[in-house]
Amino acid sequence: MHMPKEKPIKEIRLGSIKGAIWKNSTPNGVRYNVTFSRLYKDGDEWKSTDSFGRDDLLVLGKVADQAHSWIFEQAQEEHGEKDGRSPSK
Repeated sequence: MHMPKEKPIKEIRLGSIKGAIWKNSTPNGVRYNVTFSRLYKDGDEWKSTDSFGRDDLLVLGKVADQAHSWIFEQAQEEHGEKDGRSPSK
């Protein structure tokens, strides 16, 4: 039986740079991981690589920043921390 390929919970793309956010349930709660790729065209076919050139790095940083913000917002929603602070003890 063929299992469907798991998809990321969120994708962030700026130009040819893409960040895929993956949700992982663990005994300690939800954890998020991010994979980054650069899309390029080889003839008529679109391909991706995890190699980045000099001119890709600032865009990669912006995608990483947006991924971080999205993950942070999810953690706040999951824990009811709407103001960005940890609950008081």
